[in-house]
Amino acid sequence: MPLPQPSRPEPPPTAPQPPWQWNPSKLWLVILALTALFWLRDLWVTSNQVQPIPYSEFLQHLKAGQLQSISISSQFIEGQLKTPQADGRTRIVTTRVDPALAKELSAYDVRFEGVVENKLLSELLSWVVPGLLLLALWSFIGRRLAAQGGIGGMGGLLSVGKSRAKLHSETDVKVSFDDVAGVDEAKAELRESVEFLKNPKDYGRLGAHMPKGILLVGPPGTGKTLLARAMAGEAGVPFFSITGSEFVEMFVGVGAARVRDMFEQARASAPCIIFIDELDALGRARGVGPISGGHDEKEQTLNQLLAEMDGFDTSAGVVILAATNRPEVLDPALLRAGRFDRQVLVDRPDRKGRVDVLRVHLKKVHLGGDVDPDAVAALTPGFAGADLANLVNEAALLATRRGADAVAMADFTAAVERIVAGLERHQRVLGDKERRTVAVHEMGHALVAMALPGTDPVHKISIIPRGIGALGYTLQRPSEDRYLASASELRNRLAVLMGGRAAEALVVGEVSTGAADDLVKATDIAHDMVARYGMSPEVGQVVYERQQPRFLDLPEGMALERGLSDDTSRRIDMAVRALVDEAFARASAVLTERRTLLQEGANKLLAQETLTEADLLPLAETARSGPAA
Repeated sequence: MPLPQPSRPEPPPTAPQPPWQWNPSKLWLVILALTALFWLRDLWVTSNQVQPIPYSEFLQHLKAGQLQSISISSQFIEGQLKTPQADGRTRIVTTRVDPALAKELSAYDVRFEGVVENKLLSELLSWVVPGLLLLALWSFIGRRLAAQGGIGGMGGLLSVGKSRAKLHSETDVKVSFDDVAGVDEAKAELRESVEFLKNPKDYGRLGAHMPKGILLVGPPGTGKTLLARAMAGEAGVPFFSITGSEFVEMFVGVGAARVRDMFEQARASAPCIIFIDELDALGRARGVGPISGGHDEKEQTLNQLLAEMDGFDTSAGVVILAATNRPEVLDPALLRAGRFDRQVLVDRPDRKGRVDVLRVHLKKVHLGGDVDPDAVAALTPGFAGADLANLVNEAALLATRRGADAVAMADFTAAVERIVAGLERHQRVLGDKERRTVAVHEMGHALVAMALPGTDPVHKISIIPRGIGALGYTLQRPSEDRYLASASELRNRLAVLMGGRAAEALVVGEVSTGAADDLVKATDIAHDMVARYGMSPEVGQVVYERQQPRFLDLPEGMALERGLSDDTSRRIDMAVRALVDEAFARASAVLTERRTLLQEGANKLLAQETLTEADLLPLAETARSGPAA
């Protein structure tokens, strides 16, 4: 019985070869080939029909009457023979010689002919070399455009209108929702889109469809771009990433062409995600800038984006994401239903969110046993995800600088101080009088904060200069996140701010310029209490200024003022002054009752330069046990 032959494995199927595509650079090869072909043909015809002879022999044929016709050019003379020669040639050609010289040489029995000067090198330099330089310049510009998103080669100049969106395949995006912490609500919103991309038929079985566009709104550094990449990584689909400023160019119509090309690529790669970062650079409201006509390049680009989103089929499996930290400047047409009709807030994390974010970043560093993420989160209210990542890196750098084997809790405390207050400036040496004034000033802040109820606890006091103009600082960090502030809490905050100047007036006997920043902050708080919060009985519960949303870190001075009469403005100013004066009086009263404690604390601060929370604990207990303010 014959043994069964082992089956041979079938060869893997070969991938179909892509069809031949025309490359503009091959045009030069075709031109060179045709030129060489015509030159060879002309050479062959000339060698078979025309016989070159010396000029003296040409004169002999002329005198013998053997020429039927003569053609004269600047360098050559060609003659047509009456009878063909023995080899069958019917034409002869010779190089011209000066007639006077030829007549003189004819008297002698000598063979003479003209020689054509070889000008190949000069012709090459005058015609071919400039053409090669032009070709090299063209290729260089094409390669530069190809590096910026074009198709390269001779077609690079034609790729100006191509989309510059960076395409990341489904295997390139390694980020998932596990890498994003502190924004649980935003992740829950985006999971719906992920499920739609994975199972579009099941998700739309009841007739529902996904929003055409999702706008991520939030302050800088909260993780909007990271959320978009995590969404692409979870869905396992291609990810197109581009910023709003990359659409607009100096050439009119380029931005609109890039928008069209990007959506065409997205349709061909569906299901996929299009992410437009910094949408405000592209989608700013029309008609509010210095150029409000319809021919503005930005407006044309925005109009094309609106048109593409209008004609976009949601069943195609393409989700459009965008991110901005300035939604108030976006065009209303972008935010209407059918375009970016779902807005997801990516806000700063709360304390629990900060703990989660810190745990993600703390995995990358070597930690000491005393590091508590919850304690670090308590020191960082208002920090965004990028701020926390920077904090962990600064703490690791500080530990490395001091030669430690692990990052300790003290490194995180120092990193917070460096970020909040600035870099220590040990080279700025203060005189004894100035150092004592700074110590009294900072101890005044601390004692008022310790004595009044509901104020943020004091973590550290220092008279070491930091940053640009701070000669000392008192570090207060809230123990929990706060979203509301009562009138009494604001008044206590004003008293703490005025505590430094009150201490100077009480101990030193006069005030200094060191309270300049405190006065600015106190005036701002008092003005908001009067004009925005209605907390002044003299002015009433009327809003005289409307502040735009502040969760996006808008700059100061964005308040919308109403037209106020002179009398109302005067009453507002008088109410603001009354609040600040009241805060100064309260701070002075607190410090007067604790003057001995103020001087002892200032002397201790002068000796140590820095007092930590442990050093301040005895002072805090004594300050709280004093007379109520």
